[in-house]
Amino acid sequence: MAKVAIAMTPPTSGWDMHCHTVFSDGTETPHELVRRAKGIGLHGVAITDHDTTAGWPQAEQASSELGLPLVRGTEITAQDGNVSVHMLAYQYDPRSRRICDLFRTTRAARLARTKKMVALLAKDFPIDWDDVLAQVKEGDQTTIGRPHIADALVAAGVYPDRSAAFADAISSHSKYYIPTPSPSTGDVVRAVGEAGGVSIVAHAADPSRNKVLLSDAQIARLVDEGLDGLEVWHRGNPPEQRARLLMLAERYGLLVTGGSDWHGKGKPNKLGECLTDDATVAEIVRRGAIPLWK
Repeated sequence: MAKVAIAMTPPTSGWDMHCHTVFSDGTETPHELVRRAKGIGLHGVAITDHDTTAGWPQAEQASSELGLPLVRGTEITAQDGNVSVHMLAYQYDPRSRRICDLFRTTRAARLARTKKMVALLAKDFPIDWDDVLAQVKEGDQTTIGRPHIADALVAAGVYPDRSAAFADAISSHSKYYIPTPSPSTGDVVRAVGEAGGVSIVAHAADPSRNKVLLSDAQIARLVDEGLDGLEVWHRGNPPEQRARLLMLAERYGLLVTGGSDWHGKGKPNKLGECLTDDATVAEIVRRGAIPLWK
């Protein structure tokens, strides 16, 4: 595989490669994502909703209409030992049976887990499952999860916004929290590879997400299993961890990406606040099974 030169400082122009829409836990449509990306001068943008490709067609239409290139992707929740890991899968064949089965299983597990959490919360807060469903924008095509519970709590007047809910009752440290049953990181890397895609560990060293971070040895094992890169430029990765990830990327010839993890009004993250350079995006597209949409 071609090796891309690693920039040791965050790119100041390029692509936002980590964005969510109403088809998972974002608050804006794919068209609005592309429109805003075009408006702030991004070179292109990636749609990466959780465990689904349902937003791809709308994003493709917007890309064609507005003249902004689009990378198609998905964020997949995985588990590596005692570490919850989010994987970004780019430019894979969405018809791959293995990846379709993985999404179907993961979405069903997410739904069951979310219902159990709501049942626990309903004992202490004025919400029920119908209140959560009222926050879902795209019906059965939406990947439902904790953000929709948070929005239901906001609608009930319990919290002022989603961030406040996540800092309290919806937190992974809350008594109401139930982990998402997830495939292993190795299973995800292999499924993405079989579908001809590119796999990147999202916010690979964010201590706010896990008390224990992926170790150097765990990342090395994922490289052996086919991992393509690490999302280094993300607000959750502190400076010392960015330095560690850059060192590992150089050691193993990994791609280094950046993304805002934008969710519209669902998070304070600003579209385009962390970017991926053009050369890295070109290599992701070159490795992928499907062409860049433009």
